[in-house]
Amino acid sequence: MEEEDARDYNEPCPQCLEVNWGITDEGTFYCRSCHNVIERTREVVSEDITSNARAQSLSRGLRKKTKFEKGLEWYICEGFQYILQKQAEALQSLGVSSQMKDEVLWNLWKNYLQKSMQPYCDRFLSDAGSDALPVSSDTDSEVNSELDIVRLLGSSLSGRDSNLTSESSIGEASSVLSGKKISDWSGSVDGRSYLQVTRSKKKGDVNMSMPMTLAFCYMALLWLREPITLSDLLRLVMDGHIPYLNAYTDFPEEMKVYGLDFKIFHVESWPVYEDVYKKMQSLATYLELPRFPDIAEDSFFHPNVLCMKYLMEANLPDDMHNWTCRVVEEIGIGEVDVLTLQPGNKSVRKVKYDIIAVAVVVVVLKILFLLNDEYEWQLSTYAEKRNKNRQKGCPVFNIGKWYMVVKKAMDVEQKKLEEERVRYLWRSKQPLFHLSSKKCKVLKKRRMVTALQRQFRSLSGTAEHTEKKKPSSFRLHWTEDDPERPCFHGHDLDGVLQQEGHTPAIRDTDYWLCTAKLCKEKLCGHLAHYKESDFPHTYQFVLSLFAFILRVPPALIHEEVCVIEHRLFHSEIRERTRSHRKKRARSLKDHRLEQQCAVSDTAQAVDLVPPVNTAESRGLD
Repeated sequence: MEEEDARDYNEPCPQCLEVNWGITDEGTFYCRSCHNVIERTREVVSEDITSNARAQSLSRGLRKKTKFEKGLEWYICEGFQYILQKQAEALQSLGVSSQMKDEVLWNLWKNYLQKSMQPYCDRFLSDAGSDALPVSSDTDSEVNSELDIVRLLGSSLSGRDSNLTSESSIGEASSVLSGKKISDWSGSVDGRSYLQVTRSKKKGDVNMSMPMTLAFCYMALLWLREPITLSDLLRLVMDGHIPYLNAYTDFPEEMKVYGLDFKIFHVESWPVYEDVYKKMQSLATYLELPRFPDIAEDSFFHPNVLCMKYLMEANLPDDMHNWTCRVVEEIGIGEVDVLTLQPGNKSVRKVKYDIIAVAVVVVVLKILFLLNDEYEWQLSTYAEKRNKNRQKGCPVFNIGKWYMVVKKAMDVEQKKLEEERVRYLWRSKQPLFHLSSKKCKVLKKRRMVTALQRQFRSLSGTAEHTEKKKPSSFRLHWTEDDPERPCFHGHDLDGVLQQEGHTPAIRDTDYWLCTAKLCKEKLCGHLAHYKESDFPHTYQFVLSLFAFILRVPPALIHEEVCVIEHRLFHSEIRERTRSHRKKRARSLKDHRLEQQCAVSDTAQAVDLVPPVNTAESRGLD
């Protein structure tokens, strides 16, 4: 009877993969090959109590640890692959096309693995002095072969590349690379060697990091021209909609993370715009990607589209969009060749789409209102008088009233954001323990910390925020029905413009430049520098407003404003420079002539002085 029950169970043993089961006296199943005991028990039908009532006999003896409790062998690239997969799934849940995860991001990741030669090869570990991994001849030919990125990013996967890694199974490579012991100081096999290679990386190498995962995602979004800019992506990360902070806590149970792994996967700061952007550029160059799909005028990344988006969020009049389009056309930043990413082409300036759009809006504000702490307030007084006398039609845009409304709303949102950041717990909510003997201590400490936090929260009167904010494309919202946040979108610019024929013109043609000369980026790293005390207060406020919307430093927007100004007023700046040089040359010439005249006058004066009689002078002495 027992042999028949054991014969009916055909599952392989998790320890030795043999199908050779036996049943102990207690009714539990054990493997006759390796003597591994599992939790399955033989079902016993008891006729003493009730028909069809079943009782199970549970084993009380010692049970062998399963493979999942010990942890599988896994590599750092597998951890980053899992994080990329979760980030892509989060973006897909927000409305991004599934093509981003299944085709573009997946092929980019495979191309990176082939370029860096991390999976199934000994190059990565041998650089750090570690043992070599077993490599087959078929894998060598796959890694060394060139990858046609145009075909990869086109449609489907090929059979030759499908053997590299598996998206659905994180532990597939770990099961193949068996026979290696997990390090005592790292949950992964190559944690120590990965850090050593990262510190001693060669020029041109691109190593994976947590900000690099966002660079992968942004590059895939840019390839598909999805309506998400880099600032939007980072804001979604900060709001918790995309896994980034403590992403390793979502690893599968068999992937143990501890020791040196925390230095790789654990982050204690928010991602920085400039850092992620530079990593994306270096990654695209490293992968030798072709020219990205063209960004035409109807694309989301075109400055005309983004300018309209930021005008709406900043609560500025819709009529300003005509002026932003004129500036974009005048300086030529709306052309396809300028906007399209071309990796490796050093002659083309790198384009930050959201920063450029915001900088264009700031330049238009300076053109219309000057922003020198004087002229804009004169226009505000004039608009207020016009609105009192006007009973019909759209009201005239009052920049003074706009300043008060937007500043109040921004201060409220800024305070909320600062409170959220202060309350944020950088430690993971899920307790991490790496030894079963320390599990009780870790759980007890976590319960004590949670209880203390609950008590302090009740004493301070602050409520616990458990719900995530719904993702939104706008941080600031404006409605016409709200008296505290009135909407200025439909207001008119009659107070600023005057009619000259059929085209409106600006009343005041004066303009002040943020900087007279751009710096050399190779020498100081920036084209322009920003110091708040050197600029008018209104200009500072406008920069801080758009910096809050994009969550970037104001200096980044100021630098792009300076670049746009020098391209827009290039002829005037050149003419002014020429006239300044001519005046300087004339002044130097006049100064030299004065010096020559002075020297000649002195020489004539010396000749007119009578010679001294040395003999008489001696006699007098």
